[in-house]
Amino acid sequence: MKVRGLGATAGAAVLLDGVDLDLDAGRVLAVLGESGSGKSTLGTALLGAAAPGVVVRGEVRAGRVALLPQHPGAVLDPVRRVDRVLGELAPGRAAVDRALDLAGLERAVAHRFPHQLSGGQQQRAALAMALVVGPDVLVLDEPTTGLDPATTDEVVANLAGLARTGTAIVLLTHDVAVARALADDAVLLRAGRVVARGPSVLDAAAVPSRVPDRPAGEPDRLSVIGLRVAAPGGAVILDDVSLAAGPGTVHAVVGHSGAGKTTLARCLAGLVRPETGTVSVDGEVLPTADARSLAQRRLVQYVHQDARSSFLRRKPVLDQVARPAELLRGVAPASARDEATARLDRLGVDAATAARRPSGLSGGQLQRAALARALLADPAVLVGDEITSALDAAHRDELLAVLDALRAERGTTVVLVSHDLPLVASVADEVTVLDGGRVVSTGPAMSGG
Repeated sequence: MKVRGLGATAGAAVLLDGVDLDLDAGRVLAVLGESGSGKSTLGTALLGAAAPGVVVRGEVRAGRVALLPQHPGAVLDPVRRVDRVLGELAPGRAAVDRALDLAGLERAVAHRFPHQLSGGQQQRAALAMALVVGPDVLVLDEPTTGLDPATTDEVVANLAGLARTGTAIVLLTHDVAVARALADDAVLLRAGRVVARGPSVLDAAAVPSRVPDRPAGEPDRLSVIGLRVAAPGGAVILDDVSLAAGPGTVHAVVGHSGAGKTTLARCLAGLVRPETGTVSVDGEVLPTADARSLAQRRLVQYVHQDARSSFLRRKPVLDQVARPAELLRGVAPASARDEATARLDRLGVDAATAARRPSGLSGGQLQRAALARALLADPAVLVGDEITSALDAAHRDELLAVLDALRAERGTTVVLVSHDLPLVASVADEVTVLDGGRVVSTGPAMSGG
C-alpha cells in the first residue's frame, strides 16, 4: 500500500493533513495517537470513504482493503445470524472457517444474532467479517477494544499469523502494548499530521498505576442479590449473581468475553429484566428502567461500551450531554448546557468539538462525552462498561481523575466493567470475577502500584 498526501476536512476543520504511508505485504504498521488525532478518519479514508460532511483528498494505492471499525455495531446486521452473513461474503465454507479461526470466534457463537453476543464477541465477529473476503490490506481500528487479556493475546497471535501469510495490516490504536506485540513499524499521529515515524514511536510510556483510598465501614450504597438471567433459548447468562458496594467505592467486575459482565451492567441500569433477584440503591429496590420514576432513573446511570450507538446521529453532542440535567434534575436548558460544556471540557472535549454531531467525533471523544452525559444526572451509582477502552493514556488519566473527584466530593459509587486487569488493580476497591455467568470470587483488589 502506498499513501501520498492524504487529507480530510470537515468544513473549516482539518482532520488529516498530508499523510504519507508505505506498507509492504506481510508487514504491520501501527498508527498511534490520542483520541481525536485522526486515526479513525485515516482508517476510513484508506478505503476511499468518509463520514458525512467529510471531504477526502490524496492518493491511496492498494489491492483489496478491508476495515474493522472501532465499533462492531456499525457492520453487524442486527436481524441476521453472524454465520449467515459470513457465508454470503465468503467464496466458500473454508474461507468462513479460516476467518472464524483467525478471529478467535467459536462456531456456536457465530450462529447467534449480534444482540446475543457480548461486546468482545461482537468485536471478534466483526473481525471475522473483515477477514472473510481475503483482503490484501486489513485496517484495524482498535481491534482489541473490550477484549479480556486472554482473548487479546489470542487475537494478536492470530493477526501475526495472518501477516505471515502476506496480508498487510494497518493497526490504528492507542494501546502501546498491543502495538509493540504486533507492529513492525509505527507512526505517531497528532491533530491529523504524522509527527514521528519509526520503531521508536513504540517506546511511549505506559499508564501509571494509581491506588485510591478505600473508605472503611461504610454501609452498602448498591446491593445486588441473586440475579438470574437466561437467553430466550434457555441458556443461562447470569446465575445467582450477588455483590455489594459502599458509597464512594469502585467495584470492578472482570471476566472473559461472554462471562456475563455486560448483562450484569445492563441489569443494574434496568435494561435487562432478571428472572429472579433484585437491584437496590440505598435500600430501595429498583424496577426495570421502563418502570422507574425520574428520581429512580437518576440513581443509576450507565455508560455503554459502544458509546457511538448511544448517541442520536442527527443531534449535536452537547445537546445530548445536557439532556439528563434538564430531564432528571430539572435544570434550566441554558444552565444545563453550561454544565455540560464545563464537564466535557474537564474530560478533554472542547466546545467546538461538542457542537458537532456524533459522526464528527472520534470513538474516544464519544466515550468521554457519554461519561459526561451520565454525570450530568448526578447519579448515586455510575456503571461503566469498558469506559476506558477507547482512550489513550493521557485521556484515560483525565477520566480516572474525574472519577476520583466524584468519589471524594459526592460519594458516587462506581461499578467498573473491565478486562484491563492492571487498571482494575490500580483503581478498584473490590473486584468480582465472573465466569460462565457465575461469581467465582469477590474480594479486595490487589494493588498494582
